[in-house]
Amino acid sequence: MVQINWTFQARDDLKNIAEYISKDSIQYAKIQTLRIKSRTKILIKHPQIGRVVPEIENPSIRELIVGNYRIIYKVISANRVDILTIHHSARDFSKRTI
Repeated sequence: MVQINWTFQARDDLKNIAEYISKDSIQYAKIQTLRIKSRTKILIKHPQIGRVVPEIENPSIRELIVGNYRIIYKVISANRVDILTIHHSARDFSKRTI
């Protein structure tokens, strides 16, 4: 069973997403953050399921897509996955540091 670890950056990204969306709809902000969190649960059984992030080309750094968001994660070991960041696909990923 894989342990999912949310890094400070990923937790901060999720908080910022919720704050931004809640300016228009608190309800939708809750729904969107729940979708993102729920999507990561697949990693417990299938840590390799995401595609390799094309901009990085490191087989241990992968992504899941949820709507307009990219959940970037790293497979640390057979027992651990770190969620590194949540990135909106409309933004320039090359300006992100991971």
